[in-house]
Formats: sequence, C-alpha cells, structure tokens
Amino acid sequence: MVNLLRSVIFMAVISLITACSQPETTVQLAGKTMGTTYHITVIANAQLPEANLLQTEIDMALEIVNNQMSTYRPNSELSRFNQLQIRQGTEVSADTLTVVNEAIRLYEVTNGALDITIGPLINLWGFGPDKRPTTSPSLEAIEAAKAKTGLSELTIDGNRLVKDNADLYVDLSSIAKGFGVDKIASLLDKYQVSGYLVEIGGEISVKGHKADGSKWRIAVEKPTEDGQEVQQVIELDTMALATSGDYRIYHEENGERFSHLIDPRSGYPIKHKLASATVLHKSSMTADGYATAMMVLGTEASLALAKEQNLAIMLIEKQEQGYQVYYSEAFKPYLN
Repeated sequence: MVNLLRSVIFMAVISLITACSQPETTVQLAGKTMGTTYHITVIANAQLPEANLLQTEIDMALEIVNNQMSTYRPNSELSRFNQLQIRQGTEVSADTLTVVNEAIRLYEVTNGALDITIGPLINLWGFGPDKRPTTSPSLEAIEAAKAKTGLSELTIDGNRLVKDNADLYVDLSSIAKGFGVDKIASLLDKYQVSGYLVEIGGEISVKGHKADGSKWRIAVEKPTEDGQEVQQVIELDTMALATSGDYRIYHEENGERFSHLIDPRSGYPIKHKLASATVLHKSSMTADGYATAMMVLGTEASLALAKEQNLAIMLIEKQEQGYQVYYSEAFKPYLN
C-alpha cells in the first residue's frame, strides 16, 4: 500500500490534459492515498453529491482500505495479522478476505509468480517498511527469508486469517491498490453515473464515455525513468487497466541495479528484459495482480499465460536498440 512496490504508469489521461474545455457536467477530484495520488473524473447527474461531499466520501472509503491492508500502519488488519507471534489467526473484514482470496487464485494461475507472502523477501531487499540494507543479502539470508514465505502456510477460516507459520508475513501491495480503484468505482456506480475515470497511482478503471460522448483515452508511458514519453494510446470503455514495471523503483550497489520486483520462487530481484506489463481486465484488482506476476514471469511466459487465460496484455521489452512491444491477441482490438 504505502510501500511503492509498483512502477506507476504515466497516466497521461488525454481528457485531463484538456481540462479547461471539459463540459460543466464533468466533476474532477484529486487527492492522496496509499503513498501515492488519485485522480477522478466523473460525469455528474442529479444523484451525485456535491464535489466536496463526494470527495469526503471517497477519502473515507480509501482510508478504510488503508486501515485494512496497509503494512505501514501498525494497527491495520494486515499488520495485526503479521504481528502475531504464534500460530494463530485474527478476524478481518470482508474486503481483506476478498483481496486475499483473489491473490490466492492468481498465485495458482501464475504458478507462484504472484505470492502475497513474499513480504520477508521484500523487506530483506530493502523495498518494504523496514530500512534498506547497506549490502545485498547473503544466500543464507535469502534462504532464511524464503523459509518464512509460502501460501500453504496461510489458511482462511470463516472471517479469520490464520497463519500456520508464526513467521508468515503477508504483503498485499501488489493487488490492494487495484482493489482501491475498484472500491471507488463501486462507490460511483451506486450513484448511477454514466461515466467515470478512477486512477490511483497509475491503476485505472473507466466506465462509459466522457461527457462529449468519446471514449476515455489513456496513454501508457515508455518505460524510461523520467516517464515523459508515450508508448501507446488506447481507448477504453468500461474496463480496468494496470501496469507494472521495474524502471522506477530500484537501488544500485557497486554498479549493479536491483529491481523492486522480487521473484518469490528464487528470492532474487528479476533480471530479464521485460520492462513493463500492462493488463486490461474488468477488475482493476485482478489486472493489478496479473501485471505484477507478468513482470516476474517475463515476456514469453506472460504471453503464454495471456493466451491461456484470454487476457489483454501489452508488454514492453528493453533491448539494446530500444524497445520491443508485444501484444496479446485480446489486446489488439484496443489499438488505435
């Protein structure tokens, strides 16, 4: 959540660039949450509250998600679970159970590439709430951290999360931000608005069309550190989008670059050429999880997974002479 384990795609939402020309029926809101920012554009109707009341409702909803799933808040549901010192469990909300259940499903579908128990490895490599290490961890330290992971050590018993390994540490940052997007989209749906765009730290959900009847246009950035170049503009209508990449959050040691994306199977940061993965799905939460998993899997395995699951994905691979872009068949209809 607060830990920025995700590279944010440059959401140069074309509709926001020309905000001065937006019809009066469009309401735009912005704020901060989950260690990042959010931007919301919604087509107003008679049921929608005034902008300040709507923003308060949105902020309260996002605050609840943080209090449920943040690893940075010591009293969150997830932190209370992680702090258990013996083999026992704790009650959690239906929202937290929803996210954990989807993470378990994605773990199975991706052959372990997405693992929410990877927290000890994330912390070991210096990308979690703990302080960054001054040197790269030893093989012994990595093996010790891996011994504390494993979804087989996590059990759901009714409304309780139970740890079968006292050292188990769950980190939902790879999927919870997308859930936050879905949560706000659901909040707006109850007002029966005809269209909206919800973005949190680069994860997006859109519905319907803009006020002028055109589709929402989203620009996916080229995976450069400054994030100022557009790789692809796509048009969406009632769809969610998430992107993960390894080009923003990393640290270097003796000239070697260590990505924040850790392969839970090996315990080491990823090393392949895949620089970013963009996934379209009806659920931002699911797209969020798939995007992270694909950054672990690499290009070839991600394309195979997309074919198997009929996923719309766009992969950008960094090569010596620039970038190579790959699209799944399900993604091609969205290209301009």
